[in-house]
Amino acid sequence: MKRLSDIQRLKKQGVKIACLTAYDAGFSALLDACGVDVILVGDSLGMVVQGHHSTVPVTLDDMIYHAQMVRRGAPKAWVVADLPFMTCATLEQGLLAAQSLMQQAQVQMVKIEGGHAIVPLVAALAQQGVPVCAHLGLLPQQSLRLGYQTAGKTEADADRLFEEALALEAAGASMLVLECVVPSVSERISRALSIPTIGIGSGVNTDGQVLVLTDVLGLTPNAPSFAPSFLVEGRDLKGAVDAYVSAVKAAQFPTMDNV
Repeated sequence: MKRLSDIQRLKKQGVKIACLTAYDAGFSALLDACGVDVILVGDSLGMVVQGHHSTVPVTLDDMIYHAQMVRRGAPKAWVVADLPFMTCATLEQGLLAAQSLMQQAQVQMVKIEGGHAIVPLVAALAQQGVPVCAHLGLLPQQSLRLGYQTAGKTEADADRLFEEALALEAAGASMLVLECVVPSVSERISRALSIPTIGIGSGVNTDGQVLVLTDVLGLTPNAPSFAPSFLVEGRDLKGAVDAYVSAVKAAQFPTMDNV
């Protein structure tokens, strides 16, 4: 079974980390067979699976249900699951939600969106032995209020992200997702932290990359510009995932012009 130390070792060795989302047993088995390092059960399932316009309607029960399927499909993989909207509104709620995901779905890590506000929860979870992946930059759970925009474009915002990243690592976070962060800022953060950083739309100089699986397979209407389809002519599903993993490992994605 893959361990957190295996993922952290990749950063130390300078090996890029390939991460993709999955929401069921069949695709999680495929991702694991293709050498994906980290499988994320994202609350993006709200749009991908449930047909919503945001991640907000996704419940904890939804996350547990899908994470259970992913774990059955890839029992030896390193599986991370999102704590969904408003399940971290208080410290007690966050601890109980993480407990449910860890015990009922048997994921190995929980992911939490936010900066300084979630530092106490990250610290409390770490003290209980729960591996935590923090998430900075564009925060999908706050999209109704903040919209979808690149983070770190001003010096003040860049400094804020840097300080929050350091605080989250100090609190005990074991991994950090940087979503739609200015590449120079994500590189600065990645160089400063000892924990792995996983970028999405944040340039090539993070320690790894994550995409939504349907984007990789070209199934998302109006997919983000940073998420090209890897399912091009001559490739089957496995070939598309293999191509994504190879591009990440070779640091050719997201710098490559095409796939």
